[in-house]
Formats: sequence, C-alpha cells, structure tokens
Amino acid sequence: MRTHAWFTPWLLVAPALLFLVVFNLWPSANTVFLAFTNVKVLSGGELVGLANFERMLTDRQLVVALTNSIVFMLLCLPFLLLAPLGLAILVEKKLPGIAFFRTVFYTPVVASAVVVALIWQWLLDDRGVINGLAQTLGVVAEPIPFLTDRWLVLISAASLTIWKGLGYYMVIYLSALGGVPRELHEAAAVDGANAWRRFWSVTVPGVRNTMFLVAVLITVSALRIFSELYILTDGTGGIGGQNVSVVMLIQMYARGFSGNLGYASALSLLLFVITLGPLLLIARINRRS
Repeated sequence: MRTHAWFTPWLLVAPALLFLVVFNLWPSANTVFLAFTNVKVLSGGELVGLANFERMLTDRQLVVALTNSIVFMLLCLPFLLLAPLGLAILVEKKLPGIAFFRTVFYTPVVASAVVVALIWQWLLDDRGVINGLAQTLGVVAEPIPFLTDRWLVLISAASLTIWKGLGYYMVIYLSALGGVPRELHEAAAVDGANAWRRFWSVTVPGVRNTMFLVAVLITVSALRIFSELYILTDGTGGIGGQNVSVVMLIQMYARGFSGNLGYASALSLLLFVITLGPLLLIARINRRS
C-alpha cells in the first residue's frame, strides 16, 4: 500500500489555515495589543496600559451605547424566542401548499439588511407612508417621531430585526420539532390533554435545549446591532448621538484620519467579554445535558 508523506495533510489544509491566521487570528491578536495603546489611524502611538479601560468608566457615550444595546436585546429576545416556535408548529403540519408558506416566511432572511432598513426608513420617516396615512386619516396631528425619538428608534429597529429574523429561527425550531416523538403527543391526547396542554407538556420540553440555543443567538446578535440603527439614523446615531449601539460607537471612534484605534480596540474587547457570557452559558447547559 502506498503511503503519503507526513506533510501531505498539512499541504491540504494550508490554504484554510493561512486564511484563518491572516483574517481571524492576527486581527484578533492585534486588537488585543492595540487596546493597550493610543494608536491613531495615520500616526504611531505608544503603550498606555489600562488608560483606555479607565476612560470607559467616565465615557457617558458608552453608557448610552450599552443601554441602547441592552434595551434592543430585551425588545428582540421574547418575540424572536417564541414567535418562530409558533410559526414552526404551524408550517410543520403536512397541509396542501404549506411549502409555499415556508418559503414566504423565510424570504426576509435572505433579503439584504441594508435594503430592508432603507425600506423601513421610507415607511417610518416623518413624511413616510405610515405617518402620511395616519395624518390623512386624522389619527395623529403631528408626525410620529419613529426615527428621531430615542426609544421609538430602538423599537423601530427591533421591529425590523424581528421581522427579518422570524424565518431564520423558524427553521432552527423546525429541525428541533422533528426530534420530538409523535408517540408523546398521541399519548398525551389519549390522556385527554388539549392542544395547549400538549404544547407546554410535550413540545416545549422537547425543544428546551434549542430554545436555549436560540436565546443565546438572539442575545449575541442583538448586542452586536449595527446596520439597522446606522441606516435608520443616517449614520449619526440620532439626535445628540442618543441612538448609538456599542458597535456603532466602535465604528465612530475608529473611522476618519484621526480615528482612535486604541480606544476602539478596547471597546471591542469589552463587547467581546459581554457577548462571551451567553456563549459560556449555553456551553454549560449543553455539558449538563
């Protein structure tokens, strides 16, 4: 039998390893290093120790960004945790034409986030479709500030994210529902359990681990919100910069010729630590299971 040289497997994986090192490992390691410097975009810098992290303690804009990111996450989490499960239960049934509805529910997922956000902006602008229709019908006298009020912008962005993410999480739940034995539903029905009781006693326990996974995915994704708020606020973070997220704040500090890459890198590390918590939680849950 002919054997290969010891380095043959390494040659096969070398392109993937090179890509991983150049575009993942090196930028990550460089971000950690820059977090302890005061490097600018077009100028050098020096090590400043924990100065960037001390600056976070007095950065009011960071408090605003963290608050917005957490509120956005709390707005998205319950809807994207439960609504896709309901959709999955509906489209799981073998009915004529159900494949069409599965496709319809999944279509927003493949749509560009930028394009969807622009459509949302067109709908919610002061002179947009919703305000124009509401004023024409006499429901409101003045335009509703969907895109200028701090909290309404967050709600508008959350509604966009929920609408776009329903189909994605529906597919995850569909795969989980396939693993729930039909015999359990049949036995519960024989015992007199109605549909609502079977849902709470059979379906939910059967997809519990998947619900934990979905909750973590939603949390991490929501904390990293960028495109929705950036486009809805025209890249300004809203009036007075009150609608920035942590990712937008990182982008604001890093962009331009005088961008503070050191502080932006420190903020990136903070966001990494925040999003690491939910990932460790799901890992612990899976280990117990």
